[in-house]
Amino acid sequence: MVPVTLPNPSELAPDAARVVVLRNPQTLVFGAGCIARCADDIIARGFKRAFIVTGPTTRTLTDGFVERLRGAGVTVSIFDKIAREPTVEMFRTALSAARDARADSVIGFGGGSPMDVAKLVAALLAAKQDIRETFGIGKLTGRSTYLACIPTTAGTGSEVSPNAVILDETESLKKAVISPHLVPDGAYVDPMLTLSVPPAVTAATGMDALTHCIEAYANRFAHPIVDVYALEGIRQIARHLATAVEHGNNVAARTAVALGSLYGGMCLGPVNTAAVHALAYPLGSEFHVAHGVSNAVLLSHVLEFNLPAAPARYAAIAAAMGVEHASDHVTTAQRGLEQIRELSRRCGILAHMTALGIPAEAVERMARSAMTVTRLLERNVREVTLQNAIDIYRRAM
Repeated sequence: MVPVTLPNPSELAPDAARVVVLRNPQTLVFGAGCIARCADDIIARGFKRAFIVTGPTTRTLTDGFVERLRGAGVTVSIFDKIAREPTVEMFRTALSAARDARADSVIGFGGGSPMDVAKLVAALLAAKQDIRETFGIGKLTGRSTYLACIPTTAGTGSEVSPNAVILDETESLKKAVISPHLVPDGAYVDPMLTLSVPPAVTAATGMDALTHCIEAYANRFAHPIVDVYALEGIRQIARHLATAVEHGNNVAARTAVALGSLYGGMCLGPVNTAAVHALAYPLGSEFHVAHGVSNAVLLSHVLEFNLPAAPARYAAIAAAMGVEHASDHVTTAQRGLEQIRELSRRCGILAHMTALGIPAEAVERMARSAMTVTRLLERNVREVTLQNAIDIYRRAM
């Protein structure tokens, strides 16, 4: 029998046939008021002790949801201490509270941080693994506790992804747990929950979602199935985010951005992000810059570096953003980069790292930290060296 030699995936065209695995929630509900459907599903499944993970600013949004559960005889415990950057210690406190409550179901309610903590709580509630044993890809042994996620921002896509990111304070590094066991059983995306999100948070989370879609489309592991989600996510977010920031009560704009964020989340499992996210992590770990802001500040600089490696892909991204086609891909793509910069400006996001309080002397240290995020850097369309990372940071200063 003649052995078959498979081509190197990096040498395949983006539309070439290749294996891709999509794992989405068993139940995915989108639309105004669908939060009530989550409560009904938990009640119908017969759960009796629900544990809600949320934050102090989103707890009041749970009131009607909690009332519906308690009215059906479900005991509800609420953990509302999740800050913007959850740490290992914070997670362990939440896990201990869930065990004390003898929870039989876990609901993540809020932005990416509460949802990520909820996903890890559900996975490790009955497990013997320590959180630090699960950092990386495929190290989580399983999950036996029901998990639902309800996003209150339009940005992370955590409600449909197999990823959870947490700050390991012992090393001042953001670390990811990536496992199919982290994909929630149910995801309920209710755009009405985002109406009260402040403009700055709307801008930051929206730019995060846009980055998910852009990095998934221009990616060494890009796939035509995921391309559909990525391009539509770009269209929805790029054309409606500024309106959602400027007019927070605009339901149509909020719905479009929430849909784009959902599409971005669906890109994370099969393809994931790349160098923008890798370089953004140190800004959050060391200087506590909001994740979406970190991405927004670096996005155009990383894409400018990447452009020579995938001009057609970046031209398609520009077109999805509404840019008119130029006579060549490079020019179209460059116009797309300017469109991204203009969107950030219109959303009120600071354009330079110095304005975020990041000193020039931190550049090399951050670059070395970013280079450890190999799971994302290996997906970038152009190889990033340590010197490349330093240069990108310096351009973003």
